[in-house]
Amino acid sequence: MPPPHQKPENVLKRAHELMGVGQSQAALVLLHEHITSKRIRNVPIASLEPVMILLVEQSVEQKKGKLAKDALYQYKNISQNTHVGTIELVLKKFIELAEEKVKTAQAKADEVQSSLETTASATNIDDLEATETPESILLSTVSGEQSRDRTDRAIVTPWLKFLWETYRTVLDILRNNARLEIMYQSTATQAFEFCLRYSRKTEFRRLCELLRNHVQTAAKYSAQMHAINLNDPDTLQRHLETRFQQLNVAVELELWQEAFRSVEDIHTLLNISKRPPKNIMMANYYEKLTRIFLVAENYLFHAAAWSRYYNLLRQSASMVASGLGKKSDNPVTSEADFSKAASFVLLSALAIPVISTSRSRGALVDLDEAKKSKNSRLTHLLGMSQAPTRAVLFKDAMSKGLLKRAHPEIRELYRILEVEFHPLSICQKISPILAKIGADSDMEKYVTPLQQVILTRLFQQLSQVYETVDVEFVENLAKFPEPFHIKRDTIEKFIMNGNKKDDLAIRMDHATNVLSFDADIFSSTKASSSLGLTGSSDETSIQKLQNTPSDIVRTQFSRLTKALYITCQYIDPSFNESRIKARDIAFARASAEADEEHRETLARKEIIQKRKEEASELLARKEKEDATRKRIRAAQLQEAEDRRLAQEQKEREDRRLQAEMDRLRKEELKKQIADLKIGPKTLDIDLENLDNVDSNTIRAMKLAQLEREKNDINEKLRVTGKRIDHLERAFRKEEAKKLPLDYEEQHQKDIATYQKTKAQTLMEAEIKHKQSLELKHRLSRLIPRYETYRQSVVERRHDEFEKRRRDAERELVKAMDMRRKEFRERKSRERKQRAEQERILREEEEKAAKIAEEKAAKEERIKAEFAEIKAARERERQETLEIIALQKRREEEAEQRRALAKAAGTSLSKEVDSAQPARWQPRREMTESNSQRTNSLTTRGSYSAAKLDDTDSGRPPPLPLVGARTGTSSWRDREASRNLQRQTSPERERERPLPSVASGEKALKPSGGAGKYIPLQLRKKSGQ
Repeated sequence: MPPPHQKPENVLKRAHELMGVGQSQAALVLLHEHITSKRIRNVPIASLEPVMILLVEQSVEQKKGKLAKDALYQYKNISQNTHVGTIELVLKKFIELAEEKVKTAQAKADEVQSSLETTASATNIDDLEATETPESILLSTVSGEQSRDRTDRAIVTPWLKFLWETYRTVLDILRNNARLEIMYQSTATQAFEFCLRYSRKTEFRRLCELLRNHVQTAAKYSAQMHAINLNDPDTLQRHLETRFQQLNVAVELELWQEAFRSVEDIHTLLNISKRPPKNIMMANYYEKLTRIFLVAENYLFHAAAWSRYYNLLRQSASMVASGLGKKSDNPVTSEADFSKAASFVLLSALAIPVISTSRSRGALVDLDEAKKSKNSRLTHLLGMSQAPTRAVLFKDAMSKGLLKRAHPEIRELYRILEVEFHPLSICQKISPILAKIGADSDMEKYVTPLQQVILTRLFQQLSQVYETVDVEFVENLAKFPEPFHIKRDTIEKFIMNGNKKDDLAIRMDHATNVLSFDADIFSSTKASSSLGLTGSSDETSIQKLQNTPSDIVRTQFSRLTKALYITCQYIDPSFNESRIKARDIAFARASAEADEEHRETLARKEIIQKRKEEASELLARKEKEDATRKRIRAAQLQEAEDRRLAQEQKEREDRRLQAEMDRLRKEELKKQIADLKIGPKTLDIDLENLDNVDSNTIRAMKLAQLEREKNDINEKLRVTGKRIDHLERAFRKEEAKKLPLDYEEQHQKDIATYQKTKAQTLMEAEIKHKQSLELKHRLSRLIPRYETYRQSVVERRHDEFEKRRRDAERELVKAMDMRRKEFRERKSRERKQRAEQERILREEEEKAAKIAEEKAAKEERIKAEFAEIKAARERERQETLEIIALQKRREEEAEQRRALAKAAGTSLSKEVDSAQPARWQPRREMTESNSQRTNSLTTRGSYSAAKLDDTDSGRPPPLPLVGARTGTSSWRDREASRNLQRQTSPERERERPLPSVASGEKALKPSGGAGKYIPLQLRKKSGQ
């Protein structure tokens, strides 16, 4: 069973402990195992971040790049969908630590090298005035270089390698997540700066290849969440900026092949991009292309790149002037910049070789498919529709007025090479211009190709004037000032190269040192097709004085055709008539169909415009629908991802809580087991399987085991005690026999040791005494000086002590005064605070007393009101009882009168009863029973009021008044009943809340409510 997973906090604490005892490698392994564990996915990212930062620090400290790479990959997989910021934080920390180590190593290497140089200069030079020998100079130079190389190789190079691996690791981690794209681009920028700062050309090539692979493999991960989308304008813009920086670094490192590949990468991204690039970026693009083509000696495309650069400057200037573009997005376009760019455009166009300068045969190369493909690629890189030519570039430059903006020497050079015809003074006129160009560091690179063009123009113009010319004469004509002088072998090599590729038709006789221009009128070479040499496809720029014999032969048929045509016009009138008639018919048909054709053209134009608008609307609608679908899909994916993450988070939290509960339960059980361990024996429990064990079971098992251990210990003690008693008795018997002998032997040893120690002590004391005496005699002469010095020291110390004591006393007095002042101020503040507290307390007591008095007065007033109300109710009750008693007396009197009347009429009633039918007898009995019930109720009327609360409804029963009939009662009975109902028992009287009587209002009298009848006697009493 694997060990339980530890918390990140515990792992971090354990790692710090291991680092504290010098076991940093073990701490790194612990952190790596924790990060790469599968159970770490349930741990919150906030608690993992400190662990990851410590792991990165230790990996850099110990140069364990592979461990850091594995941990960073695992950490990225855990947190890339939820916490992107923590990945950036850890990776930035990783890079910063590696860069700091490189800087520290460089400083250390410089320090070691400076110390070595200082030591060598201080120890190896014996005579500062002695001159150095060649051997010593050579030895010191070689030794110094080797020492520096060895120092860098031993100290700096390992950290440079580690930093390079760090950049590669970070780029690999960040390559396929769009939310980490900004960090990816910044890391690539840092890697470029690293390669440029330390001139790491090999690493730069690998870095460029790595970035290309990342872009190519981005399509593989397009289906996953947060994939790199090159169709996103912002993403593509960031990639373009990175590639431009890559191009700049490649040019700075002079890695021209990588620079060209970077240009191709930029061109590919520009074709993908839907957003036009900034002009300032394209200006940098064309400027770098000019440098690349110049290094590759491709002067044609170099001039085309300069032309594109100048066009971009003009476009930027017009956009900024019209307000269509920002200044920050466009290159600086001052008049000096325009003049410089125009000069370079003309100079680069003039430097294009008129004839081919490649070493292979020109006719074959021009038809070579590989060269065509290459030219097509270069044309696309420049954004041109067709391949540029020398004539097209000059035509474009003249149409844009570059000649006016170019430098004067460049204008003069153009006039000499392309306009004027002066074979005998061309080099003499160009020499000052060439010197000015050579003095400029930026234009110096054009001197060599310009010399080739000058030689070409020289031979072109000489071929029109001379048939043969002396080599020395040509050499004198092609003379330039130093360091641009052209030697004879260079001229011969130029002629041979042109003849080899059929660009020249010149024969050279070394015996007579004569150059002969080919005048064969039937020559089929292209060299004889245009005054002896062409190859430039630029025949219009060659000034012709007259046609050569080859031109006459070549154009004979065309001239004959032209002459015959003109002759026919004069000799045959019908020829002209038919031509004129056909022309008139064509004019008439054209004029007749012009309006219709114009209407059709307008209609077609409207149809085309309408179709364009429909296509544009359809495209916009499609893009909008695609964007809507993409947005909805992204929202659905995000919602599904959020639900999934929430569900996973909930499941992880549930598992974590369950695991935490199980862990706590197991820890509690283990703690109980550890607490119950007594003696060497322990409980027979599997600590790894505690699922079916509870605390009661553990206690029962432990009690049983303790009982067994107790019995075992008692038995062992009994057996051991018995054995020890017998053995000890035997030992003592044998020991008693040998004690006297041992005592004597030990006594003799002690005496011998004492004598030896005493003699040695006396001898050492005597030697020490002699040495002390010698020291005393030797130091006795120093005692006066010592006493004098001691006295001076004592006096000086005494003076210092007195001074410090006085200072201390002054400070003490000052401190005491300050303390007294502070004490008085503190006492004053305390008195004020006590007075304030007493005042506040007194005010609070007065306020509390006032509140208590008001409360007591209010309670007294309430009690008085309650007593008055109670007295009023008591009076009403007494009055009611008096009324009831009066009514009772009246009823008794009425009963007596009825009894007398009844007694008087008894005899009569008996006679009547005897005469009545039998069915009348129950009625009479009922009357008697009613009379008896009335009498009983009357006797109970005095205490019926005390039992008003005994009924189920809580209301008092009706009064059984005398004279009451079935279903009816008199007003007296009803009034008495109401009065009894208003009376309450003492218990209910206490529970009833006291009525509140507002000030200024009279209390309601207990005489009844509104609309009730009040008897006369009650009204009289209430009026009193």
